[in-house]
Amino acid sequence: MTYEETMQALAGMGSEQTKSTYIRHGAKEPFFGVKIGDMKKLVKHVKKDQALALRLYESGNYDAMYLAGLSVNPKTITKEQLQHWVTGANWHSLAEYTVARVAAESPYAVELAVEWIESPEELVAVSGWSTYANYVSVAPDEALDMETIRGYLIRVRDSIHGERNWVRYVMNTFVISVGAYVEALTEEAKAVAEAVGKVHVDVGNTACKVPLATEYIGKIEAMGRIGSKKKTCIC
Repeated sequence: MTYEETMQALAGMGSEQTKSTYIRHGAKEPFFGVKIGDMKKLVKHVKKDQALALRLYESGNYDAMYLAGLSVNPKTITKEQLQHWVTGANWHSLAEYTVARVAAESPYAVELAVEWIESPEELVAVSGWSTYANYVSVAPDEALDMETIRGYLIRVRDSIHGERNWVRYVMNTFVISVGAYVEALTEEAKAVAEAVGKVHVDVGNTACKVPLATEYIGKIEAMGRIGSKKKTCIC
């Protein structure tokens, strides 16, 4: 498919109802309002053309940018391209999901996560915490720096309630991810979750809720799935 054909296909999949939903969640124009499930029908076509995937992100159209994140090869995307992507993420969904998930499976996952976490820009910091949270869900434990992760758990415990709105959300996600996917740190993550308690995030005029980390980790534990890694975090 060409770039023009892909954009036309996305336009045909959009609906005003989905667009209204995305707007309530914070999406920025331009976009068509395509459901993710429908969008995935195009992934197999875009994956064959990495230049096309990168061009879709450059479009500035949210639907096309999300499709780019589903389609691009995270193993071959460059660090410079990921830096460009994070600056182009203009609302929390792109920062938390599209950019972070691709970065988490790239060769630069930890390097960029650590850098982005320190950013004064809220959405860049969101990408940083989400990148690390996704990285621990797919990386083998022997590849993880346990002391660094332990340090971030302590940082969450001590600072989450004073952080920026969407940064609070992904810091909470980080605790859940460590507790669920890094068995050696599950008990420490549970202790941090207990200390943190309920995390308050302004999610706007939506039905979204911030998961309680203690309960979420407990459910994973009850299912006997602690430490079970994902094959991919890109979805």
